[in-house]
Amino acid sequence: MKNTALTAVHEKLGAKMVPFAGYNMPVQYEGVIAEHNNVREHVGVFDVSHMGEFWVRGPQALDLIQKVTSNDAAKLVPGKIQYSCLPNDKGGIVDDLLVYCEDEQNFMLVVNASNIEKDWNWISKHNDFDCVMENTSDDISLLAVQGPKAVAALQSLTDINLADMKYYTFEKGVFAGVDNVIVSATGYTGAGGFEIYFSNADAEKIWNAVFEAGASQNIKPIGLAARDTLRLEMGFCLYGNDIDETTSPIEAGLGWITKFTKDFINSDALKAQKEEGVTRKLVGFELVDRGVPRQGYAIVDGNGNEMGIVTSGTMSPSTGKAIGMGYVPTTAAAPDTEIGIAVRNKVLKAKVVKLPFYKG
Repeated sequence: MKNTALTAVHEKLGAKMVPFAGYNMPVQYEGVIAEHNNVREHVGVFDVSHMGEFWVRGPQALDLIQKVTSNDAAKLVPGKIQYSCLPNDKGGIVDDLLVYCEDEQNFMLVVNASNIEKDWNWISKHNDFDCVMENTSDDISLLAVQGPKAVAALQSLTDINLADMKYYTFEKGVFAGVDNVIVSATGYTGAGGFEIYFSNADAEKIWNAVFEAGASQNIKPIGLAARDTLRLEMGFCLYGNDIDETTSPIEAGLGWITKFTKDFINSDALKAQKEEGVTRKLVGFELVDRGVPRQGYAIVDGNGNEMGIVTSGTMSPSTGKAIGMGYVPTTAAAPDTEIGIAVRNKVLKAKVVKLPFYKG
């Protein structure tokens, strides 16, 4: 089990630690609902140092990225970030990721912790271009500071103008007295905020500085459990739950990151899917009956026949409703369509709703 540079800090704070993607990670501190609400109302800090970071550098760095990712990275300019995915050659998804453009020959790819080795091997296999890849995942720590008070909590630590930082952009600069820190604004909670990338050696220094600077904004450490409820309220996909090697980006509602202005791995098959339509779609739903949907529960039609499966589900702290996502036949994907969720021996009534669940 790998530790992050901050594992000892979490243990000292009394976090409940669990194995996650091969890492020893904090799942909660004071409780999921309290932590969730603190991010929505104030500001919270997630240690997400388990995420993977690859650098792609060289004259043909963009060519490799264009080949392996679904979005059009040619649209990136220095300081811009793009959400994308790595399509496999069978119609599914190797991983979803972020592409950071430092300049035309230097890109950082941020990938999911559970897929670091798989992604590295997949991209390396397709690297027949004039570029060099570097896996810095074990050397970089990453904090996600999320919530409406994030600017107020962090601004005293940096000259980067956080209030003016646009969504899906980043800057490199001095943060908490540490040079060459990357600060970005992508977010996975829908509450606003920033991601801070830095060397493991500076992890405790930066963690302490963030909590000291944010004390008057009610800043708190937040575990992975609240991260999951926050992202689900926004309808954001989680790899391994809502998307995987068997789900196409078109089925998953990720057509917006699948651009056919270029050729990429399996682009012809995905283009045909987009043009001809798909037989199933990832939808959001709310329970009408009392209960909580969980991953793996069957989604059934009016006759009790299984027609899909719940990929993510929870009781939403922000809306007070039981919510979930899952794949259903396209014929049952329209908002307000009645569906059933099989919970143990009974079927609970639910309805398809438009995402996101939480509008802020």
